[in-house]
Amino acid sequence: MAVYIDRCATGEDEMAMTHEQLSEAMVAKFAAEPDPSGQADLICSKGALGIAADRKQIKKTVKRLRSVHGYRFLVINRGDLFAANPATIGTKIGILDHNGALLKAADLPRR
Repeated sequence: MAVYIDRCATGEDEMAMTHEQLSEAMVAKFAAEPDPSGQADLICSKGALGIAADRKQIKKTVKRLRSVHGYRFLVINRGDLFAANPATIGTKIGILDHNGALLKAADLPRR
């Protein structure tokens, strides 16, 4: 039996943060700064952060993060986890939620 979760019924759409809000949250949580190279949205002590505020931005952000050296994380709204996880399989890109909680660990890419 398949179970479908209605995001509206769970209230996830109401709490979804914008790109700017996610960026501000990561700056506050990790003292992140804008990436001077432009490859990632932010850089912090954990590594490079790419912000994807909605499902449509996930693949584009993952593609951009692939060229970054070191640890890389995709920052998402928690409700987008099921869209983000398949997009990061095989990339060694980790996933953080809007609170900075680790949803998927990152690994160093092979070079």
